[in-house]
Amino acid sequence: MFYEQSGENTQPSLPMRNLIGLPNQQQQSTDKMPGGAVGGVSVVNYDYEQGKSSRAILIGLFAAFGGILFGYDTGTISGIIAMKPWLAQFGKATGNPADPYAITSSQQSGIVSILSAGTFFGALLAAVVADWIGRKLGIIVSCLVFAFGVALQTAASGIPLFLAGRFFAGFGVGLISTFVPMYQSEAAPKALRGAIVACYQLAITIGLLMAALANQGQHNKSGSSSYRVVIAIQFAWALILGGGMMFLPETPRFWIKKDRLEKAGNSLSRLRGLPATDPAIQAELAEIKANHDYEMSFGEGSWLDCFRGGMAKRTWTGIWLQGFQQLTGVNFIFYYGTTFFQQAHFQNAFLASLITTLVNVCSTFPGIYGVERFGRRKLLLIGAAGMAICEFIVAIVGTATGMGSTTANDVLIAFVCVYIFFFASTWGPIAWVVIGEIFPLKIRAKGIALSAASNWLWNWGIGYMTPYLVNPGPGNAGLEVKVFFLWGATCTMCFVFAYFFIYETKGLSLEQVDELYEKRTARTSEGFVPTVEFARHEDVGVGGGKDVAEMVEYAGKGAHGNVHEMV
Repeated sequence: MFYEQSGENTQPSLPMRNLIGLPNQQQQSTDKMPGGAVGGVSVVNYDYEQGKSSRAILIGLFAAFGGILFGYDTGTISGIIAMKPWLAQFGKATGNPADPYAITSSQQSGIVSILSAGTFFGALLAAVVADWIGRKLGIIVSCLVFAFGVALQTAASGIPLFLAGRFFAGFGVGLISTFVPMYQSEAAPKALRGAIVACYQLAITIGLLMAALANQGQHNKSGSSSYRVVIAIQFAWALILGGGMMFLPETPRFWIKKDRLEKAGNSLSRLRGLPATDPAIQAELAEIKANHDYEMSFGEGSWLDCFRGGMAKRTWTGIWLQGFQQLTGVNFIFYYGTTFFQQAHFQNAFLASLITTLVNVCSTFPGIYGVERFGRRKLLLIGAAGMAICEFIVAIVGTATGMGSTTANDVLIAFVCVYIFFFASTWGPIAWVVIGEIFPLKIRAKGIALSAASNWLWNWGIGYMTPYLVNPGPGNAGLEVKVFFLWGATCTMCFVFAYFFIYETKGLSLEQVDELYEKRTARTSEGFVPTVEFARHEDVGVGGGKDVAEMVEYAGKGAHGNVHEMV
């Protein structure tokens, strides 16, 4: 940064203010670095993200619609495979009048988990696509792939084609699960970024609710239309998201990455509701550009760069955060909830699944509010503790009283709902918020892709192994309600992980998160005040290699005469 030295009240020089396009009357706030000024120089912080937030909010909320595809597709399968017409079409005769058709545990595992296999590969490929054709066009392509998978499932009359459809639909969902949080994080103003990205999880829960309603409305109908209608509804979700994205701007950070400054300025102008020539737009653009240029001075971000130096901590944080989100066990309820409630002798297992899904939707709203009010780290700790307690209570009561008893069923449904509240208000949305924030621009696509792929890898593993863990019979563990001991243990691990590895990024720009990782540990990250401004000189920024002390040393050399530059 460039400063005129005037004792304690150090401020940007008038020529420098004109150079970077800041109006002379702009409000300033001077904050010293921790421990006092460095070399008599204090740091001046500016809020570049001015303009109308409503535009960015609406754009971010529409992009969150991708969660509908995610949630609906994952939510329908538990009801579809329990529908009698579907079992008659795809299952085998059992000779039991009560359950004339059934599928094996291996078929059930394959049908449920194949979607997650597709999402895993889709999430990884999204990194390449995002940096090639952009975030916006990537979402549109994802919708086309998803629609192709839906078409195969709708037309299927045998398990092989149904599996192929599940895979391609999953591939599209995997692409979307990387593109949407990335698009939202790069388009949203920092003060609202957490809440906007959290709306992606809200959309997922709404998709799950729509799936439960569709299953509830169709499961008693006869003929193949009972399940084909449930599947075909997804064409509408793909059309809405893909069609709507055609009218939204690409993110300015993608255009910066492509060195298309004019397009980046126009994109930021649309997002902030200000003219592209406005000083605030020019200043924010300069900040993003300077940071990216500094990152790129160390070379292009490769897949290996995600695991080198300081980036390794962020990458593993994203990977394990998404993995632990799945290890909370929530998808056990949404994938196998209907079947599990039937085994627990609920009179209406479909209704029980609908109740848990309603709780999931309603409980996401406190998370959207809390993520900016209380921060990411604190909510993840509270959520992990709350989920662990609920899981252990369900496991202990269910084991002590036996499945099927009135007491066990009352405790099961009550504490499963409380458990879902803790998940939906904390780990559900915040895991997506965090992975959208912690990566620098040059590896952001790859970092988010690896994190999302981890989510889907664990999703696949849990979806595949759950029937073997829960179901009774030869070759199965037959844990039934005891499986909640496992989920309770993994939720305890979630707490430990969040305590040691999750940084508090509330209120920071994506560029300022780099400085946070340079200066603090996860346990000391709360209350961090950034002191770096990237846009004061094109050769300096924060991101990949030099630490802050080295940059200060560079600044102290006085390369610009009487003007000092400090980063």
